[in-house]
Amino acid sequence: MRIAFYGSSLLSSYWNGAATYYRGMLAALARHGHTIIFYEPDAFDRQQHRDIEAPPYAAVKVYPATIEAARAVIAEAAEADVVIKASGVGVFDDDLLHGVIAASRPEAVRIFWDVDAPATLAEMRASPDHALRRALPDLDLVLTYGGGPPVVSAYGGFGARACIPIYNALDPETHFPVPPEPRFAADLAFLGNRLPDREARVEKFFLAAAARLPERAFLIGGNGWESRGLPLNVRHLGHVYTREHNAFNTTPLAVLNIARDSMAAVGFSPATRVFEAAGAGACLITDAWEGLGLFLDAGTEVLVARDGRDVADHVAALTPERARAIGEAARRRIVAEHTYARRAVEVDAILRAEAARKAEAGAVRRSVA
Repeated sequence: MRIAFYGSSLLSSYWNGAATYYRGMLAALARHGHTIIFYEPDAFDRQQHRDIEAPPYAAVKVYPATIEAARAVIAEAAEADVVIKASGVGVFDDDLLHGVIAASRPEAVRIFWDVDAPATLAEMRASPDHALRRALPDLDLVLTYGGGPPVVSAYGGFGARACIPIYNALDPETHFPVPPEPRFAADLAFLGNRLPDREARVEKFFLAAAARLPERAFLIGGNGWESRGLPLNVRHLGHVYTREHNAFNTTPLAVLNIARDSMAAVGFSPATRVFEAAGAGACLITDAWEGLGLFLDAGTEVLVARDGRDVADHVAALTPERARAIGEAARRRIVAEHTYARRAVEVDAILRAEAARKAEAGAVRRSVA
């Protein structure tokens, strides 16, 4: 099938946490014979911070961040068998959503793919005239990259015909163990952009742990932290390119995952960082959230913390041998159960079933007419 995918960026992870998810998911889907065209705007300096060039699994069309250019790529939805509008494109989101629905053929499968369901649902609750609330009756499916039963139920309550979580995963071809690099050396490392609904939890779990262990070395990567005061034992790296993530995860004694407020509240929302770290064989410490056991077992495949004191205790007690054992166990589990290849089997089946359903419904309408 020909898939038209309208998202934030496939080529750049700069201020774009969905990049790894897009890449892993679409690369695996392409192996099922789908032809994929990814439409991304030239916005937020992402094209100046590309991680990759156009990949073999998808044609990428970068369009100027103007309404005229958006309308031109919207028109191309008419050529697709599957039309996907992702959340968080960042420019002309409402125009893209309503535009691709209107432009797509009646038999095309129309999907909203939500890469931040807690935030989207909060917006819909606050706004009865929200663009997605108005668009749901015209959509065939809502796919989400997390959220589990609470998100499925919420979308059902808003009238979605079907909502299916397609969780983050690992691409073993891009995230794997590598030799350590001295510039990433630390006892604990955290990677994440400074965002309003994450900063307080970074203070609680990461910076508080650093304050408790002044003799240990802490490392933080991501945009925005350069303007914030940090403890003396915390070193800031700035943006860490995707190609550097393996070394970032492999080198420290342990790495820390901190869910954003909304993701932690909903649960069932493992970040791409969880799978990247596990794929690299890192010893992962994570904040506690509901649904973690679907992916990793606490104590043997991941260490779980309730606050900075717990994080500090984990770091203080870790030996290189135990850290290595936890990382290796996590990698075995994720490689066996949570790869994008496995996710793509699920998505491919969903797309083909939905296309068959629409084709049958169309045939019935034509026979009646």
